[in-house]
Amino acid sequence: MTQQEQDIRFMKLALDEAKAAAVQGEIPVGAVVVCKGMVIARAHNLTETLTDVTAHAEMQAITAAASYLGGKYLDQCTLYVTLEPCTMCAGAIGWSQLQRLVYGASDPKRGYTTFAPNALHPKTQVSEGILADDCLQIVQDFFKSKR
Repeated sequence: MTQQEQDIRFMKLALDEAKAAAVQGEIPVGAVVVCKGMVIARAHNLTETLTDVTAHAEMQAITAAASYLGGKYLDQCTLYVTLEPCTMCAGAIGWSQLQRLVYGASDPKRGYTTFAPNALHPKTQVSEGILADDCLQIVQDFFKSKR
């Protein structure tokens, strides 16, 4: 399986998490952490459920992955997330030293590339635009339903 095929496979799992978030009334962002080809954490936004502004999908997934591995560094892991991480999440990604970040849709209003392009660890590899249309559509549909 090529890297692109793997990225699509795992992004589809992150999209499943985003759909679960939408069902719960959360902004539909999903995340999956993969280590050595195995999913070790899955999460979605829980900011409304937990009344916690830091309960973004990425933060939940990083915490679960670190717990699973028994350590704070995720330097052999890839984080798949449906929406470009915000500055807060990019900082957490940097501190966890993730090997790779893969995200779907860009977020020019809140994304880290606009506000904190150097937040990630220097060794973190980034791939963007994986299933971007699907990832963007779920967010757009969610906000249309709220209006």
